[in-house]
Amino acid sequence: MTKKIDASVLRVRLSAEQFRVTQENGTESPFQNEYWDNQEKGIYVDIVSGDLLFTSEAKFDSHCGWPSFSRVALPDAVIAKKDSTHGMVRTEVRSAGSDSHLGHVFDDGPGPDGLRYCINSASIRFIPAAEGTALFAAGCFWGTEGYFRQLPGVLSASVGYTGGSTVNPTYEEVCTGKTGHAEAIEILFDPERISYQDLLRHFFRMHDPTTKNRQGNDIGTQYRSAVFCFSPSQKEVAGALVAELDRSGQFSGPVVTEIVPAEIFYPAEVYHQQYLAKNPGGYCHVNLGLAKKPL
Repeated sequence: MTKKIDASVLRVRLSAEQFRVTQENGTESPFQNEYWDNQEKGIYVDIVSGDLLFTSEAKFDSHCGWPSFSRVALPDAVIAKKDSTHGMVRTEVRSAGSDSHLGHVFDDGPGPDGLRYCINSASIRFIPAAEGTALFAAGCFWGTEGYFRQLPGVLSASVGYTGGSTVNPTYEEVCTGKTGHAEAIEILFDPERISYQDLLRHFFRMHDPTTKNRQGNDIGTQYRSAVFCFSPSQKEVAGALVAELDRSGQFSGPVVTEIVPAEIFYPAEVYHQQYLAKNPGGYCHVNLGLAKKPL
């Protein structure tokens, strides 16, 4: 849904260049903008709405002087429109969330779709992976994903497998308990809207962190409680929160959640993604209603 914001408000929020590009369909100078050569891992969000638009995995060097991406992060992130200005016929790309001008898309890109999204740096904001990615395991990933997807500031949530030794495991392989992987959820979030600490507080509230390899009816190492950290800062925040919870006596036993470095995250099969949205009657060990209540 497009989030219309009054132009007077945007003039205060945005720099003059950001307003010119996003609201007046401007174009910034090539090779003289913030992200054209940025190679750091992370995500790119709409400067106006904060919606997720692109990820670093899709970014490539097209030698054009502007940030270039081979695909959008989410299917409905952008809207394409015919642009006949400046004596040319091109395809303009606008943010679906704010109707802001982003840039143009061309058919000379890499990958199976052959697309090149040529985007103005002034239209986007970069969030480094270590600041905008969380990786948790809290039992069956269907309910975990369903919970976190509801939180304001969470841009996307994907289920998958991590923490084991098998490369590209299948669901059936993980269910044997022999891969070492846990059912996990990868969360991309905006730290300006929700902190990593608050994500952790939700994490410890929505499952039982005192049972080592069990949640609800599910038993096995693949259902263990774990926080996979992308930085020393995340590890420090998680460790401090566990100590706080143990001191509080909130739980009947000690917190046994693993706090370990993040490893490769393998996305689960398509039918597992947003499973409970597709199958409302599916099994879930999580009280999804808690996500709507204040911490």
